[in-house]
Amino acid sequence: MVQISRRRLLQKAGATTIAATGIAGCLGQGGASLDSVTVAYVPIYPNMQHYVMEQEGYYEDVPTEVTIERFSSGPSVVKAFASGDVDVALFGNTPAMVLVDKGTNAGILAANSRNGFKIMGTTELVDLYEQEGAATFERFEEEHGRKVRFGAPPDGSVPDIVLRYWIQEDLDVGEMDSTINKSKVPPAKAVQTIQSGDIDATIIQEPFATIIGQEDGFEELAWSGNILDNHPVTVLFANQRVLDDDEVAQSLVEQHVAATEFTENSPDAAASHAASVIGSGVSEDLATAAVDSKASEFISDPHAITDQAATMGEFVANVGNIEEPVATEDLFAFDPYDAIQ
Repeated sequence: MVQISRRRLLQKAGATTIAATGIAGCLGQGGASLDSVTVAYVPIYPNMQHYVMEQEGYYEDVPTEVTIERFSSGPSVVKAFASGDVDVALFGNTPAMVLVDKGTNAGILAANSRNGFKIMGTTELVDLYEQEGAATFERFEEEHGRKVRFGAPPDGSVPDIVLRYWIQEDLDVGEMDSTINKSKVPPAKAVQTIQSGDIDATIIQEPFATIIGQEDGFEELAWSGNILDNHPVTVLFANQRVLDDDEVAQSLVEQHVAATEFTENSPDAAASHAASVIGSGVSEDLATAAVDSKASEFISDPHAITDQAATMGEFVANVGNIEEPVATEDLFAFDPYDAIQ
């Protein structure tokens, strides 16, 4: 097998093409039947494995040409995936459900992250919650003449589903829409929005939770790992033509597992890779601080998220993003991961 430099990346404007050379036959039956695959990602911290795979050159070991494309949001990737412009995506678990529900032949190859959100609030709200628990929302409304204002991504997104579960199932205080006043706030704008006083709380991923926690007047209200233990955040999702090519599918998972191990063994280096790719104000110092957060748990094993993915699917169906919960066997493609174990 020819050894390949893990640092040889061919940069292009808006995309990266990585040529796979010298690896025919290393993974099994010779060259891959796929000439190329397009890997899409949303530049959020929970997609840590992608940043490691790109910066450490792991994509070079996939036996086909890999083109990397960056998207600004989950919905934009969903549209590209549905149209066939994207073969592999690193994005939220719930967009994967939406695509499968709409008839896209695809499956989750690996988990990326789980337990990845913190509910951050004003110190006043956190203090009230420590005193009142589930009665916090009713007491807050009595004292302020309005409901608690929450900023969160759109209905049906992973953080929205976790927030709904917290209010409706964990705290059991009624329907979310009648308990809080929720406004749609993208993660990147949540810090500014809560600092300006426009919201009282937000459910947010790293590294934004770390930013808010470092500011005076704000504290952690709850951690999603205590709300819905082992819930998925982002996943590695592939279409049928990738799933049909055992070499490519298994290689993608193998490199993903290697990236997870790299992150476990060299968290500061992984965080530095994340900062270099994400940009948008995510400095190396911030990324490094956030990697130590309990909301930064990076895994590969798809079996580790199946139960809670099913639970979340019920809530995604309830808000109308899918017709009905997607069966585990339809949502996940376990064979490539199992084959390399």
